[in-house]
Amino acid sequence: MPREPNYYAAGGYDRAAKLRKDRDWLATRVHHPQSRIVPVWRNQNLVTKAQDGLPPRAVFLTRDQIVGGARTEVFLGQIEDSCFFAHDLSPAELPLDIIRSQTQLEFADLRRIGPLVGNRDGSLMAYARGILYWHSRHEFCGVCGAPTEPEEAGHVRRCSNEKCATAHFPRTDPAVIMLVHDGDRCLLGRQKIWPKGMHSTLAGFVEPGESLEDAVAREVLEEAGIHITDVTYHSSQPWPFPASLMLGFHARAVSTDIKIDPDEIESANWFSRDFLRQNIRGGKDFFVPPGIAVARRLIDDWVAGTV
Repeated sequence: MPREPNYYAAGGYDRAAKLRKDRDWLATRVHHPQSRIVPVWRNQNLVTKAQDGLPPRAVFLTRDQIVGGARTEVFLGQIEDSCFFAHDLSPAELPLDIIRSQTQLEFADLRRIGPLVGNRDGSLMAYARGILYWHSRHEFCGVCGAPTEPEEAGHVRRCSNEKCATAHFPRTDPAVIMLVHDGDRCLLGRQKIWPKGMHSTLAGFVEPGESLEDAVAREVLEEAGIHITDVTYHSSQPWPFPASLMLGFHARAVSTDIKIDPDEIESANWFSRDFLRQNIRGGKDFFVPPGIAVARRLIDDWVAGTV
């Protein structure tokens, strides 16, 4: 049975990369009545305010609903005849004042409202947030220090120094996240900054010159002192908080004596399938990440015995 895509993935839009160099086409499409703007303000997305028991929903605008221009504009792609553009409104101190709307709106952190807006809209909002974050961190060339300028509808930044002219492309930080199992038990840990009772799979960033499998083994050994084998890919998830791609794995433990690194995690323990079946929905003393997180997918699939 096909696995359902992870949240923020498979948004159903065509990135239409071949159209990014067609400046005339882009200029007409951004003002087209069927096109939509995905506004981002200081890494927050535009939604309706929750009221009368209704959850917030994503708000995409037409170009004439925004007074003035954007610091950065990026062509995201197409859904049928509608084109979507990300607009960075971060320079505005009061961004709602430059939006023409009769609806009660607010800019909110996608980590808080993402599960409430649906996967298609959430995926577009994550895409917009992630690529505009990259733009905000690459306004100057990392080679010579000169200002960079957007090209190809916001998918390249080029150094303005003619002697340098280096092209810079959007970057994503690969991170491995893994459920380690030992027969009928799996390894979960927690960090000090997490809410009390929250436990999750181990995770960490991939280092230069390192394979994904090596990164999985290294992170598990560093954080929990456990040696592993049989590293098996599960699925991936874009995670623009701020700029990661989470690569999910299962792995089998070949040692079981936990020795945590307190600089990495606060604790780690083995949990049985039966315990997780009874507590997967969580309580005050124990809970796991929400359903939109790939960590939860790793746990759910292992508990269900589908891996």
